[in-house]
Amino acid sequence: MPGAGCREMLTDKRAVAAKLTAYLEHEIAPEELVDWAEQAMMDGEFAEADCPVVRDVVSRLGLADVRAFGLLWEDCEEMLRQLGFGVRLHLVPA
Repeated sequence: MPGAGCREMLTDKRAVAAKLTAYLEHEIAPEELVDWAEQAMMDGEFAEADCPVVRDVVSRLGLADVRAFGLLWEDCEEMLRQLGFGVRLHLVPA
């Protein structure tokens, strides 16, 4: 029997990594990332296989707008690692 808030499909590691990457690439604002994470937590529909780590990362992202829980580069890198992804930095001319 799935744990509370854990269901097949829906929010999975790839979806969370994509949203976090969009934030790091300045495609979405911090507020958008936080809003998305808060909504995902309210929906509570996480892929069964990924549920514990995805729920932990999404809940952390939902707190990123609170001063004490800000979001540093190192935080993002660690969350992506927990999701099974590595980070490579690619510089482009400004």
